[in-house]
Parts: sequence; structure tokens; C-alpha cells
Amino acid sequence: MSTKKSAAHESPEQIVEHLRSLLTEAEKSIGVELTEGAQDKLAALRDRIADAKEKAEHYISVAREKVVHGAKQADGAIRSHPYESLAIALGVGVLLGALLRRNNH
Repeated sequence: MSTKKSAAHESPEQIVEHLRSLLTEAEKSIGVELTEGAQDKLAALRDRIADAKEKAEHYISVAREKVVHGAKQADGAIRSHPYESLAIALGVGVLLGALLRRNNH
């Protein structure tokens, strides 16, 4: 994750994996002589990372289901009313074109 641009294209799973590797590197650099308080904080951090991963996976799953459901509904509406859908798309295109042309002048 050297730049913000590359971080934006990573999946949540990749981000969690990066966090895990950073945690592992931190453990190695600290060494085996961790105080009990540091070990407790490290365990708490691991738990928080695991919880964040579970929540991210859940939200991704829910979002995928909603997108698929919405796409199926849109497809059904377009197939049952093809001419009306074409007229609406044309109207939106003309309206957007007029607005864009107006803003450019």
C-alpha cells in the first residue's frame, strides 16, 4: 500500500491481510519478551482485526445480494416494458445532454 491510489483498488480481504502481516512484523520486531500488558493488547488487536474482517465480509455479501436483486428487477422491468424503457432512456439522455451543453457555454 505505497500510494492511496493502489490502496483504493484493494479488496477488503487484501487490506485485512496487510494488517495481519503488519501485526506479524510488529511481533517479530518486538521480540519474544513481551510484557503481559503488551500481550493482552496484541490479543485484543487481533480480535478487533478478526471482527473487522467478519463485518467487512458480511457487508460485501449483503451488497452483492442487493446489487444482483436490483439488476434482476431492472432486467424484468425492461423486458416487460421495452418501449417505455427506451423512451425513458431517451428522455434522460436528452435531458442530460441539454444540461451538459448548457453548463459548457
